[in-house]
Amino acid sequence: MRSKISPVDAKPISKPARKVLHLRTKLYPLNVPPSRSTFGLYVRCAPISKRYYNQGMPDYYSGEGDDGSTGLLGSERVPKYHLRPTAFGTVDEASAALGLSRATALSEETMAVIHAVQKDLYTVMVELAAVPGEEEQFQRLEAARLSWIEEQVQSFGDRVNMPKDFILPGDSLPAAALDLARTVVRRAERQVVRLDHESKLSNPTILPYLNRLSSLCFVLSLWENETAGVEKPTIAKSSE
Repeated sequence: MRSKISPVDAKPISKPARKVLHLRTKLYPLNVPPSRSTFGLYVRCAPISKRYYNQGMPDYYSGEGDDGSTGLLGSERVPKYHLRPTAFGTVDEASAALGLSRATALSEETMAVIHAVQKDLYTVMVELAAVPGEEEQFQRLEAARLSWIEEQVQSFGDRVNMPKDFILPGDSLPAAALDLARTVVRRAERQVVRLDHESKLSNPTILPYLNRLSSLCFVLSLWENETAGVEKPTIAKSSE
């Protein structure tokens, strides 16, 4: 049963929001809750979405991709399954997985290294998202970053006990997160390799960087295990 609303309990709705509600009432007359009025009142007991009345709220989507296309850095639009958005999208996944690793890491050194890597991956995504032929103006991953990541692999590798057999992920939460990130990085590398074969990358640093990154994830996983107090990692071939 519809409750009675006094003028004190009601607030005016902006004109644009009133038009939206009026249109929704026409299109979906059975779907409009009784608390939504087309007469310019906003009922306090059942507030309508900010999407309709808060004109200052930023837009979180443009709707331009509703046709299944996405824009590159430039004027070109391509299908979302195109090699280029697939490549930079998977690099984005790798950065997200590394974000989880950074959030769960025990070592501050690990956090700092992952943070720097995520910044590098952002520049990689920018470059991969550029329209073919215009990558040069977006190319920002310098060869020095490849040297840096190789130094990190060596530095952490010298501090851990390298297992002689394959190990299973999961001996500690931080290490497991890094193992997950390593597999996503590997997938990103495969996608970028495919893109390179189809449309030659102008920056020769990207592929080796991604390759070294998976190695870095591996040694960081071992480092986080040791930091967590794991004395003996779980061996994949073990009968235990």
